[in-house]
Amino acid sequence: MKSANAYKFIDLFAGIGGFHLAWHELGAKCVFAAEIDRHAQATYRHNHMKISPELFEAGHFVGDITQVNYPDIPDFDILCGGFPCQPFSQAGYKRGFHDAKDNRGNLFFHIAEILTAKKPAAYFLENVRHIKNHDDGRTFKVIQETLEGLGYSFAYKTVKASDHGLPQHRPRIFMVGFRGETTQQSTFKFPEAEPLTMTMSDIFGEPCNKEIGYTLRVGGRGSGLMDRRNWDTYSLSGRTVRLTSKEGKKMMGYPDDFEFPVSETQAMKQLGNSVAVPAVKATAAAMTDYLNRSAAGRRAA
Repeated sequence: MKSANAYKFIDLFAGIGGFHLAWHELGAKCVFAAEIDRHAQATYRHNHMKISPELFEAGHFVGDITQVNYPDIPDFDILCGGFPCQPFSQAGYKRGFHDAKDNRGNLFFHIAEILTAKKPAAYFLENVRHIKNHDDGRTFKVIQETLEGLGYSFAYKTVKASDHGLPQHRPRIFMVGFRGETTQQSTFKFPEAEPLTMTMSDIFGEPCNKEIGYTLRVGGRGSGLMDRRNWDTYSLSGRTVRLTSKEGKKMMGYPDDFEFPVSETQAMKQLGNSVAVPAVKATAAAMTDYLNRSAAGRRAA
């Protein structure tokens, strides 16, 4: 059976590398990554150069994934990606695959093209939970049928950051599938929820008015403690405090030595777009176990 460090993965729409960090902590190797935003690129490169120097030395950290010749991507086992969620968000235009701005809504199909070209063992995708209901469920149906049509199973679950120890709800849809099996055949199970390992009082280092914090967002900062749109202001020992990236990265499960070589505004935006690292890591560990058991089962047969 393989340990996690025998697996290779690619990190698409990588942001600041939450997937990268989670899989790396399990011992897997990132062989290709793509992120188009130059500010997120700077943060990704600054932090992951330390742990995966060969990725950058080989020139396998790229910007626009649509400009890559997909057969040239290094061979890998698992495709990871939090493909752009703006078209599917309640806060966005809700136009799904028909969103023409920057072709964002069609970027999912580049994932399908890479799966077709490289045929990895598995995929692990992430998006906002509202994608499931977008366009009366038709968007999600297209995603599922596309992946199944490529020969992969399709499993999904709404996973909260607070399910895996972090003091933030942050519900997101995780989608996982394995090549060579149908959805009906698959016995993959997402990991069970775990207890909180910290509260917002732990995050701030003093008593906070909330045990589990607000979901980190992009934009709309500073609306104030009493505003229904507030997500970054808390009451600490009777005084009002606004969240910074120092607390934000802890709420997302990034280590203390993770650094932002960008402005505070950019750092908060990047955190708002990121994945909760422990939630990804728990699912990644379950995928590793499943891949090992499936391989063992095929050998036995």
